[in-house]
Amino acid sequence: MEAVFLGHEARYETVVIDRRPDAPALSICDEPHVLNPLTDVKEALMVFSTCDAVIPACEELDLLEALDDMLGGSGIPFLFDLDSYDVSCSKNLSNEVMASVDVPLPGRWPECGFPVIVKPSCQSGSIGVSVAFTQEDVDRGLRTVEELGDQPVIQEFVHGKSVSIEVIGDGETARSFVTTEVVLDTNYDCKMVRCFPDILTPEQEEEFRGIGKRVAEAIGLSALMDVEAILTPKGLRVLEIDARIPSQTPAAIYIATGINLLEELVTTALGDPRGREGSGGSGIYWHLHFRDGVLRTTGEKEFGKVRKPIMGSGLFGSDRYISDYHPGCREWHGTFMVSGGTPEEAELRRLQVLDNIKRECDIVEYNDGTPEVI
Repeated sequence: MEAVFLGHEARYETVVIDRRPDAPALSICDEPHVLNPLTDVKEALMVFSTCDAVIPACEELDLLEALDDMLGGSGIPFLFDLDSYDVSCSKNLSNEVMASVDVPLPGRWPECGFPVIVKPSCQSGSIGVSVAFTQEDVDRGLRTVEELGDQPVIQEFVHGKSVSIEVIGDGETARSFVTTEVVLDTNYDCKMVRCFPDILTPEQEEEFRGIGKRVAEAIGLSALMDVEAILTPKGLRVLEIDARIPSQTPAAIYIATGINLLEELVTTALGDPRGREGSGGSGIYWHLHFRDGVLRTTGEKEFGKVRKPIMGSGLFGSDRYISDYHPGCREWHGTFMVSGGTPEEAELRRLQVLDNIKRECDIVEYNDGTPEVI
């Protein structure tokens, strides 16, 4: 959905292929196709032949490999780097690469002491991740990783502000863009992204951009990736990289600064990068779920349940939105985006949108969950 949103804002005609007929992006694109490129190869190639560029917005490795093979040598830019993605899919391998270019990482076990994070090397999101305070906890976490058929990663548990930066590379050189702050819900899923100019100090921002550039050039990135880190009392500690289009942070960057990372990715692949500098403004992107009078902030997994959404501007006073809301409905999902000249102005606008929703939807309860503090 967010890729279609960014394509629309770049004034591209958007074509979506999905095997699921209820995939929400199908209702907001210009040209929807329900098919599976793994089995409907000829039909998919016919669609791709009409496109100026193709970007996968998924993590299914068999499909990614098939698309890479299908589009390789076709002359159609494939905005994805399978080799870099393979590196980012392995936390052990990506940690080795990052250590080789002096990226600050969480401390290694057992030197770091407790508490520690035990996680699988190649799983996505929070699957198989646990916090360990004792050796028994570590052993339990290792068994979980073993049951997943994966290799373990044990690192220092770090706490602080969760930040992300996006990087685009052309295979040789790379450019880091704008830092965002990721805010989590009770399920440790991203419910909000803030794009403010003061998330990091100027010195920290320069360091974070340098980290992104060094890692991207070390893996020969020829696409888009993000670098996720925690700003600890001791400084930045990088958790992982992910060499695919992120689902939330680019929209927040666009609404705050006017930099459209999808457009930058396309123009870089075509050999004529825009290289736009941001406006320096502030923006907030967040998810809400309404059901039977109760409004909740929610993560992207819950928002993914939205059905036949539309996108536009002005709903409840927002700058942009993606939602299946209609007046009088008992349940809806929505992603809302607001901007402001300063962080304070952006937050005030977010609160105004929230007040409008409460008033117009007869909200009886509002829940804004946060993760358990460890």
